[in-house]
Amino acid sequence: MDTATDTFYDDLADYYHLIFEDWNRSIEKQATIFGPLLEQYANRVAPHVLDCACGIGTQTLGLSMRGHHLVASDLSRASVARAQKEATRRGLKVQFYIADMRNLSPILRDDFDVVLAADNALPHLLLREDRNKALREMARKLRPGGILVATIRDYDRLLEVRPSIQAPSFYGTQSQRRIVHQVWDWAGDEYDVHLYISLETSMQWTVKHYVSRYHALLRNDLNASLREAGFTTVRWLEPSETSFYQPVVIAEK
Repeated sequence: MDTATDTFYDDLADYYHLIFEDWNRSIEKQATIFGPLLEQYANRVAPHVLDCACGIGTQTLGLSMRGHHLVASDLSRASVARAQKEATRRGLKVQFYIADMRNLSPILRDDFDVVLAADNALPHLLLREDRNKALREMARKLRPGGILVATIRDYDRLLEVRPSIQAPSFYGTQSQRRIVHQVWDWAGDEYDVHLYISLETSMQWTVKHYVSRYHALLRNDLNASLREAGFTTVRWLEPSETSFYQPVVIAEK
């Protein structure tokens, strides 16, 4: 993993919700997407879920509100602190841990129905050996027959075009608007994401700039790593099937 990844998310924790037009609405919407998927493929009405890349809680909060049993962890201390505060504010009972995906030993349980790693978390692991280590850790946390659910950008397509920018979005109301956009700086099969959040206050603009590196992880490479980690059936669900903005991969232990 890029050594700056934890710093990226620590710095971003207080502002991460601003990348969404309405974060609370996104929490609810994602729960309506992931909830049925987890219930279907884990074959549980209220599965026990480890969200091992929880960030500020976008998936954790919604799934907990749906009635799933959540344990959540992340490398970023500031993100976990924000997620814990948001869970408390909503009256949700979620256990939180500081843990790297490559070492989930702080979490003692090993009988989860689901391990979740959403929002393109796996490509933060730049080296294959780190990716394989993380996937072995995730497998170790699952009961027999449990599932790993991850979402990832469609790098098979993106590597063909190597886009340099994600178009700006304007959110908010007049005099309290914000602009959110990304610039992607490619270097082989890796790229730096420059995230800009421009905030309008009192007729002036303040720009927040955050940088993190990703590995453009191809599907065949991830499939191979999943099998090496002990997963069997691997399914890819496209955005057209799930209504989620990234492809979803589901792997059974």
